[in-house]
Amino acid sequence: MSEPAPLWELHHPSAELVGAWREAGLWQDDPLPLGKMVDDSLLRFADRPFTFRSDSRPWKGTYGEIRQLALRAAEGLSRRGISSGDIVAFQLPNWVEAAVTFYAVTYLGAVIVPIVHTYGPKEVAYILRRSDVRLFVTANRFGHTDYLSHLDGVRADLPGLESVIVVGDGPLPGGTESFGALLDSPPLDTPSWGDPRGPVVIAYTSGTTADPKGVIHSDVTLMAEMSHQTTMRGSGGRPDAASLVGAPLGHAGGMYSSLLTPLPAGIPIHLIDKWDPAAVLAAMLEDGLSSGGGVTFFLTSLLDHPDCTPAHHALIGRAGMGGAPVPPAVSDRAEGLGIDIFRSYGSTEHPSITGSYGDAPAAKRKYTDGRPLPGVEVRLVDDDGHDVEPGAPGEILSRGPDMFLGYTDSRLTRQAIDADGWFATGDIGQADEDGYFTIVDRKKDIIIRGGENISALEVEELVLRMPGIVEVAVVAAPDPRLGEHACAFVRLDSDARELALPMLRSHLEASGLGRQKWPEELRIVDDLPRTPSGKVRKADLRSQLRQEAGAS
Repeated sequence: MSEPAPLWELHHPSAELVGAWREAGLWQDDPLPLGKMVDDSLLRFADRPFTFRSDSRPWKGTYGEIRQLALRAAEGLSRRGISSGDIVAFQLPNWVEAAVTFYAVTYLGAVIVPIVHTYGPKEVAYILRRSDVRLFVTANRFGHTDYLSHLDGVRADLPGLESVIVVGDGPLPGGTESFGALLDSPPLDTPSWGDPRGPVVIAYTSGTTADPKGVIHSDVTLMAEMSHQTTMRGSGGRPDAASLVGAPLGHAGGMYSSLLTPLPAGIPIHLIDKWDPAAVLAAMLEDGLSSGGGVTFFLTSLLDHPDCTPAHHALIGRAGMGGAPVPPAVSDRAEGLGIDIFRSYGSTEHPSITGSYGDAPAAKRKYTDGRPLPGVEVRLVDDDGHDVEPGAPGEILSRGPDMFLGYTDSRLTRQAIDADGWFATGDIGQADEDGYFTIVDRKKDIIIRGGENISALEVEELVLRMPGIVEVAVVAAPDPRLGEHACAFVRLDSDARELALPMLRSHLEASGLGRQKWPEELRIVDDLPRTPSGKVRKADLRSQLRQEAGAS
């Protein structure tokens, strides 16, 4: 049954906080609309490179060419009824059409919903329904994924979804149009900008809930985040260095690092749709690019590849790490190769909470997640909400000018943000005597696989629908490439036939779960460790996996 269109209860910071941020130069009373910033930047730096590397849909052009495509797409969207405040979603790999769609929506003052291209039909249908999306842009296929086969399931029970635009060649299902038809329009004459303090981007993230959470950002919060990223980028002495990015544009990290932050400085933008280390290394030499920043996997996959040379190490130069656990051994290895490492911490809700600048001591850059960024406040509290002593672990609460306005589910907003504007991150941290923070654990029961959050509860609920399984616990297992992956501990019915990992994954695929969420390990157990009250002790399972990984 369809859910009603959401009534979002946006959280706005207090006048006291806004006053402090304004005084520090972190808040604008008359902020530049996001679409105006996009258009000014694309026009001012019209000759700067903008490229997409892809086996199936490569594209090489400039800021100016992207601008013309975005203006035509914006007119096409307008002719299909999209205007200020309407909601448009896209689920595309790192293709030029993703950037064009994103920018075109900002030209209309509408709201954009990026969706990670690996999400399955279950997640996509929920996102479109929860966001009340009017127009959806998707691919025909990418790799092994046939997106068109998902469309019937996605569109079912979505009366508000009026248009579906498809990127790719081949026949189109009924009720859809090609992306080329969207571009078959003259450029938009007069862009319009929405309310700079209202929703402009809804970025979905999977966390402790089984369904993705819609994180609402405004022009103001995104501009503050861009300021943080620009400051961090410039602190290492290479503010204009171009990088080849593999983080998906449907993810908040890819959106910030590729579609927004480079624009005001005219930094060349280079993206790749499939992370192939050999192809990335070749492209680095071809265009003189850095790469490997973000989650640990991107850097380690390059350093491990036989094609990686000292010339690549020099091009990388300095790598910002975050979004997933950063093992000290990775930092030590990179520094030994002449690559400066700095870590940062944030989330889709509050993108830049802590970070280290280029002049920070090496040990702080390598082994901590940095200090609070300008305008950001951080507290560590115990389970009763009391501040903990220095050096003691506590849940991280944060607030700052780049913090989100709330979730599309107002119940979650009220649970996460208190009356004083503190956001409960669900992460556990410690602060040292110099004010540097380190993330040490998570209250959230999530697995961070290559920077993507996977809800253990969501996976468990689907696994339990498989005949013969009576209990399951899905936990994070250490992964040398991805940081973490999902491991399923399963207890079978006494009459159940043998269960193998391929069988489990086939069941999850049939359930519509995205491939990146499937367990990569399966353990059949007679019982699970429990508390006296009978709850499964997942900490014991995680500890077992860490010990096994350390012994191997």
